[in-house]
Amino acid sequence: MSLTKKTKATCRKSNDLKPKECCVHVTAALDQHLTIPIQGNLTQTEVFGTVVGMAAMNQSIHSITGVLEHVPCETSLRYHLKKLDMDELEEKNTAILTHMADRVLKPGNAYQFAIDYTNDPYYGKTTDENESYILRSKRKQSTNEFYSYVTLYVTTRDRQLTLAVYPVQQGISKIGYIARCLDQITELGLTIEVLCLDREFYTKKVFGFLNQVQVPFIVPVKKQSNRMKELLKGTKSRYAEYRMSGRSPPTLTIAIAVKYAMGKRGKHGAENLGYVVGNLDWHPLRVHRIYRSRFSIESSYRMRNQVKPRTSTRNPVLRYLYAIISFLLKNIWIALLWMYFSPVKQGPRTIDRRAFRFDGFRLMIWEATRALMGMVKGIAVLRQPG
Repeated sequence: MSLTKKTKATCRKSNDLKPKECCVHVTAALDQHLTIPIQGNLTQTEVFGTVVGMAAMNQSIHSITGVLEHVPCETSLRYHLKKLDMDELEEKNTAILTHMADRVLKPGNAYQFAIDYTNDPYYGKTTDENESYILRSKRKQSTNEFYSYVTLYVTTRDRQLTLAVYPVQQGISKIGYIARCLDQITELGLTIEVLCLDREFYTKKVFGFLNQVQVPFIVPVKKQSNRMKELLKGTKSRYAEYRMSGRSPPTLTIAIAVKYAMGKRGKHGAENLGYVVGNLDWHPLRVHRIYRSRFSIESSYRMRNQVKPRTSTRNPVLRYLYAIISFLLKNIWIALLWMYFSPVKQGPRTIDRRAFRFDGFRLMIWEATRALMGMVKGIAVLRQPG
């Protein structure tokens, strides 16, 4: 009789989310969609598992091999990671990032999207290997050279996932990257409720292209001309038309949302917030409210920087892989929230982020990595205390 009770106790399934499960989901996303030809006892699963551990603790290849005992050596990791191909990463990046997206997004449903640029500072020399991927911009973090990436991001509440990441390369236009992102949305079977772009996309060609493909979009105006400044004066939310300058200037539809600053940011009185809109018939205040949700992408970038493996390499392929992994970890966290931390209640389904913080997710990834590969038992000293 006691055997039955013991068996019942030992066979009982736990409802807890374990570190190993968190780590397996991330590693599987890479392992199932990328191929590294390796001979010998080392497997690509071990290589990707090591890089995922690096990401969770914001470490480099050099530092991770100094703290884990059963980890591939530094030379081996660098050698095998260099076998990855830029074309393969660009082709497979969406498959990797959406590895568990079906838990969050449903084909056929409409979502709000944003396309944006994010920059990783670069402090090394420019060579033939990376010259076409180095962009020069306003000085930030003690450099004006960057590896830049275009991201496609879902901004709909509680469903903020990065669906695509592309390295920015000299000679490829903004429209080229927008088209690639729109193709990915179509391939995933999703529908665009609205596409939010920042001021970097405030160009005639971008507006013309989006109108041509009939994508609903919002872009904040640039207040450079006196005509635009005059247009943005008033006390009521409204729509207006604005004709751009230059040859064959398009006429833009401007949604002007009037908000009262009430001392915020040192401002008082009516504040006119203008947005170029296309293929939308929303009230200007709704345009403003929806565009504000785009700023969740900034939060995503901050989280992404917490789980970006450190490197000083000039190799654009390796840097691109690290960028994909940094966005992947945040995506897997969101998917796990939907799987395990979505309260059963009436009304729309929501998630409880307080129950499973991103920092906790990072630590669980590291715990699984540490348990699998083992921490070093000691570090050789250079001298004995005298």
